[in-house]
Amino acid sequence: MATMTKPAAHVRQRVADLRDGDSVDEVYLLVDKQLRANRNANLYLLAQVRDGSGTISVLMWNVTEGQLSHIQAGDFVRVRGKVQLYQGNLQVIASRVEKVDAAGRDRSEFEPRPSTDVEQRFEQLRALLLAIEDVDVRDLLRCFLDDEWLVVRLKQAVAGVRAHHAYPGGLLDHVTNMADAATRLKDLYPTVDHSLLMAGVFLHDLGKVREIDPSNTSIYTDEGQLIGHVVIGIEMLNEAVATFRNRFGREFPAEKLLRIKHMILSHHGRLEFGSPKLPMTPEAIALHHLDNLDAKVNEFSTVIASDPNSQARWTPFIPRIDRKLFKGTSGE
Repeated sequence: MATMTKPAAHVRQRVADLRDGDSVDEVYLLVDKQLRANRNANLYLLAQVRDGSGTISVLMWNVTEGQLSHIQAGDFVRVRGKVQLYQGNLQVIASRVEKVDAAGRDRSEFEPRPSTDVEQRFEQLRALLLAIEDVDVRDLLRCFLDDEWLVVRLKQAVAGVRAHHAYPGGLLDHVTNMADAATRLKDLYPTVDHSLLMAGVFLHDLGKVREIDPSNTSIYTDEGQLIGHVVIGIEMLNEAVATFRNRFGREFPAEKLLRIKHMILSHHGRLEFGSPKLPMTPEAIALHHLDNLDAKVNEFSTVIASDPNSQARWTPFIPRIDRKLFKGTSGE
């Protein structure tokens, strides 16, 4: 009697393990999809796909709009093709990209993993905020920290779709890092109102809990697309001020509120970077640079760590940041 043998278990082709020349036949999460025209006006697909280990570009030549119209960012897709090294970057030249059923797939397995314990990070942030000296600011932030829905969303939220802290819990990491840094720098900058700065740190990106879909962190909500996290943050602050009035029986001081709103509106630092206003207070300029420091260090570190060319001393050129990054030699 013949012995039945079990089929070999599928070994996933992780993005981080792909190498030049590899054949690919695997399911990934579609992060971005663009149809572009070449010099001959023929359409081609330029897409970004990912799993829990990283993200890679996918190109497919000679496509039609109808061929791919049913596939959108956030869908699971099966990619068939070959990995190619082009100008220092790995990409997949696809022969086929097709949507697959999401049933039975755990979306969290296709998300980058948090680098820290979310509950521990939240308690660290909560302790820093509740140590704020200004009683008005501290009580205002209590209105946020005691909102169960908001706390759940904060623990889930990404700080960005691609650039920095782009993983569930990333927004919490970003804000906690900034709050820790602001506290350490407090004595160096006595002209900066530390209580107001801490409020700005907590609130500057809080609108992202509504801007980016928590169930699919590769896409923006309708509210996020139409309004954006800066305006959403102002709306959330206004709602908290009303809660403050009802809970504590007093008005939140008008000038403090104005200064906090200004920090939210100006934290990107420059008009061309999406700030409705330029920073015009010591707290606002301090917030902008704390935000930029934490975001850029995280982005650079992530680019270096995720570079598949482990033996190279430099990363490939990264168009998003307009440079390549020096890695040196591991162990030196």
